[in-house]
Amino acid sequence: MADFDETGSATGGRRATMMDVARAAGVSQSSVSLVLNGMTGARISPATRERVIEAARDLGYMLPYFRRNLSHAPGHMIAYLADELSTTVFPVQNIDGARDCAWESGFLVSTHATRSNAVLEASTIAAVRRNPALIGVIYATIFTRQIELPAALEGIPTVLLNCYTADRSAVSVVPGEIAGGFTATMHLIAHGHRRIGFINGEPWMDATADRLVGYKQALATADIAYDPALVLDGDWLPESGRLHLKTLMQLSPRPTAVFCSNDWMGAGAIEAARELGLRVPEDLSIIGYDDQVIAGYTTPPLSTVVLPNYEMGRKAAELLIEQAVHGKPPPARLIKIDCPLLERGSVAAPAAR
Repeated sequence: MADFDETGSATGGRRATMMDVARAAGVSQSSVSLVLNGMTGARISPATRERVIEAARDLGYMLPYFRRNLSHAPGHMIAYLADELSTTVFPVQNIDGARDCAWESGFLVSTHATRSNAVLEASTIAAVRRNPALIGVIYATIFTRQIELPAALEGIPTVLLNCYTADRSAVSVVPGEIAGGFTATMHLIAHGHRRIGFINGEPWMDATADRLVGYKQALATADIAYDPALVLDGDWLPESGRLHLKTLMQLSPRPTAVFCSNDWMGAGAIEAARELGLRVPEDLSIIGYDDQVIAGYTTPPLSTVVLPNYEMGRKAAELLIEQAVHGKPPPARLIKIDCPLLERGSVAAPAAR
């Protein structure tokens, strides 16, 4: 059994996480969370509960009833400031990652939406500064962009999430979008495609520009000439994927594969292929981006590149705790989180001509 320090965490190595406990117990992370947080109503057998608790003890995971009383302890709160929370699911995934990392380390997260309202943001920052339990701030935006850090945050340990400053004065956690675009395009090339269309997003966004760079880099890596006629700017919605796919299919020679810069446009492209009498992936391969829920419900299910929102949130909280509590300097000022490939059923080798 692992030795415990005064906080109840294992000594001599990395702090165990819920995922570690889940692997050791042979159950899902959700089951571990239900057991260790004492949730009632879940159909989990007594044997499974005991296995989870035993794994947690053996790994030195700090069980909830070992934790200090956070409600009365100084220096236990992280303020999470976001410009928007309700437009897409992405901010919620960011928060989930930050919350889980913070809780595993003995901290809580308070969440505040400012709606890009300067007065509301200033009032929110003033309020969180008055909280004696505050250890630092995660400052987040709904899409990746350059920001000007509010002067009111000066003197508070701060990590930026999905945003960055021009002078890189604060540590920033962002998705590795160039590598993500490269991964999606190389996946199509690896299946034998050389004529690859690209339905991108709105051109003013950082994600759009970076994914295009990744697309071009993959083509260059495979000695495939870049053809601007194969690249169309969409608006992230299914209808633009549907219309642009039909435009691409009018080219001669037409593409054998299409990379869509998000899954909603990918879903629209699959629908357009069906309307044109094309089978996916037998006649045309399509890959998306983001791993949104819709990607698992298209016919066939859409292969995609994962936008790592949960992992980004975890990393932001981890860096803030290391900086504010342990005095550990960040490994870099701009930290990019990998966007992994998720294969489903929408990509195959090109059909014989």
